[in-house]
Amino acid sequence: MRVVRFHQYGGPEVLRAEQVERPEPGQGELLVQVGMVGVTLPTVRLTHGGPELPHAPGGDVVGRVAAIGAGVEGWQVGQRVVGLAFAGAYAEFATVSAAFATPVPEDIAEADALVLVRSGQVAFAALHVGGVRAGDEVLVTGAAGGVGHVAVQLAKALGAKRVLAAVGGAGKAEFLRGLGADEVLTYQEIAGDTADLVLDGVGGEVLQHGLRALRPLGRLVTYNAVGGPLEVNELRMRTISVIGLAMAHFARLRPEVYAANRERLWDLVRGGALRPAVHGVLPLAEAAQAHRIIESRANLGKVVLSPTAC
Repeated sequence: MRVVRFHQYGGPEVLRAEQVERPEPGQGELLVQVGMVGVTLPTVRLTHGGPELPHAPGGDVVGRVAAIGAGVEGWQVGQRVVGLAFAGAYAEFATVSAAFATPVPEDIAEADALVLVRSGQVAFAALHVGGVRAGDEVLVTGAAGGVGHVAVQLAKALGAKRVLAAVGGAGKAEFLRGLGADEVLTYQEIAGDTADLVLDGVGGEVLQHGLRALRPLGRLVTYNAVGGPLEVNELRMRTISVIGLAMAHFARLRPEVYAANRERLWDLVRGGALRPAVHGVLPLAEAAQAHRIIESRANLGKVVLSPTAC
């Protein structure tokens, strides 16, 4: 089967599509015949250093169960599934832990499932821990990305009075207005005292812009991998809060909320209130191009690889 790996560190150019033996599912695993795999910024950054070489990037995969490992119950060969492959996701077949796998209803499109089960769950969890309320004004940074574009729509669906979408360039404005954003801003245009809730998917300097936007009693939820400095006394003086979000903790400690959010996401898509966006579907041989799109932050929605794409 084909799989994408890299044997040295570097930029997107180090990715290579290779032929390897098809994996077998281990204890507690499912083997998935991959229909689509999502490309994310944390995975893209791994080519620059970290994992043991050679490395096959991981990611979210959607497809059908091809084989079932020992100790796994409740699944059938041929069943639709979306799950997290910690490695070897850019491939025709990938193994996923059954604990991180979710059945996909037959009436949900493959691309929609891929976007919702990870990006959608992050967006929903961020709004949950941020305590979004009807009438809130919500600012979303990284608003055109995989998580951000879902968060813009979810904030509206959950009753936000106004949703501000912040991005790195004005060229993404039409895309975001089409998803329901009331206003689209560049990061430099973010003004103070304009939001009750900020969802920060970028970090770094943008975190500071997000903090400045908060009104007294405002909340900022950070779910990016970049982070940034905080002045705790500023939080006290301005009566604002910063909340970190790691999905592993949220899913483990709030399983009932996680499950309810998943069902709500399916229903919102069915009803047309949520429209997951895919920037493009590229073949495995163009994995390097997928990484370039993510690194340049040019994507409008999710960037996807598919073993069957031409």
